[in-house]
Amino acid sequence: MADELDAVVRDGQSVPDQLSMRDEDGEIRAEFVAAISKAIADENAPFLREVVSELHEADLGDLIGTLEPDERVRLVELTGTDFDFSALNEVDETVREEILDELEPETVAEGVRELDSDDAVELLQVLDEDEQEEILEKLPPSERDALERSLDYPENSAGRRMQTEFIAMPRDWNVGQAIDHMRETADLPDRFYEIYVVDGGNLWQGAVALDALLRSHRNVPLADLIDEDRRKVSVLDDQEEVARLFGKYNLVAAPVVDPDNRLVGVITIDDVVDVIEEEADEDLKALGGVTSDEELSDRVWTIARGRFNWLLVNLATAFLASSVLGLFEGQLQQMVALAVLAPIVASQGGNAATQTMTVAVRALATRELGPWNAMRVVMREALVGLVNGVGFAVITGLAAYAWFGIAGLGVVIALAMVCNLVAGALGGILIPMALDRVRADPAVASGTFVTTVTDVVGFFSFLGIATLWFGLK
Repeated sequence: MADELDAVVRDGQSVPDQLSMRDEDGEIRAEFVAAISKAIADENAPFLREVVSELHEADLGDLIGTLEPDERVRLVELTGTDFDFSALNEVDETVREEILDELEPETVAEGVRELDSDDAVELLQVLDEDEQEEILEKLPPSERDALERSLDYPENSAGRRMQTEFIAMPRDWNVGQAIDHMRETADLPDRFYEIYVVDGGNLWQGAVALDALLRSHRNVPLADLIDEDRRKVSVLDDQEEVARLFGKYNLVAAPVVDPDNRLVGVITIDDVVDVIEEEADEDLKALGGVTSDEELSDRVWTIARGRFNWLLVNLATAFLASSVLGLFEGQLQQMVALAVLAPIVASQGGNAATQTMTVAVRALATRELGPWNAMRVVMREALVGLVNGVGFAVITGLAAYAWFGIAGLGVVIALAMVCNLVAGALGGILIPMALDRVRADPAVASGTFVTTVTDVVGFFSFLGIATLWFGLK
């Protein structure tokens, strides 16, 4: 296959169908990437244009991610107008910014003109204001004004996510007029699922689904087909709230209105899927103490600097947990078994707390956990901790007795295990709830505090009970 690809690159021919980009497992073929790299080095523009014209934007984005940094820019330059700039929204933000910084503003402006407004905004928002302005100046006034308005909305708002291309019609039109208008208008959105009804001041009146439109006779007024219960969103709504609205009401599209109820855009399901993926990625990183904007393509220094602060906080809490061991220094010297078994209690409590914390953070994010059910959920988690604590108390107690041959040691670790698993369950839910109450992100800060609680309680309960049981000093 590599020989065939080399021949295609050398001769500038079209890419044969059998030379697919991906293998049977969906992974990008190394031979394919090598052929693209060779074509870029040879400046074989015809071959590269043929490749990018046949690739879906997502596949083109994946291909860009496999190339070397200098090859990415050359690929865009060599393919010219055949390059789909929406593919840049499929790569890491760091890669996207590096490519845009290297390209001429005129090149980026031409690419932006071919995009839907939501894709164009997503592409430009990674740049600073001066770079954005330099590119926007190359666009026609009407297109520039629309993008500037969207970029002025807060980050992660519906105004940033919306598409400003939509179909709006007067309330006094009928079905026949609406269908004729759509047939005769050339610049309709590529895909749409409903049309919107507005008054003379562009104030939103309602939505008409395409299926309802096509099932009706031509003389039926649009006003009779309006869905009275149609959900709409504000330009200032957080994108996560919009995604939750789509999930709750099974929406495919939603109109976006400004504070004066004027129709200004539409959000579609493909935008919402991107939001869900981004929010899930952000929460997952936050639980691990990683900044939300960290990417695989980031440089070593950028990653190290982003992770340093949370590691510093973890170090401080680790010293706090270790200070508990210092309080029982004499007891540890008298019975070495205590030093061996203490980490088991702390670790098991930490694992149990992480389970509870994960459920709690998700429930808070999806609004399934609130004041109306907080007490019931807290009591449930405490009972779960108690049940598991009793179960593991029996297991660890017997294991400690078998290991060291000291019956009292088994009793001590069993009691400590119950205490720490209950504490872990309570900490795993109460700490995220407290952080959410003070408007802090539970996903970001919960892990460190919950781990500290289980370490401190685990060490203190185990060594404290051992001191009382064995009379150590």
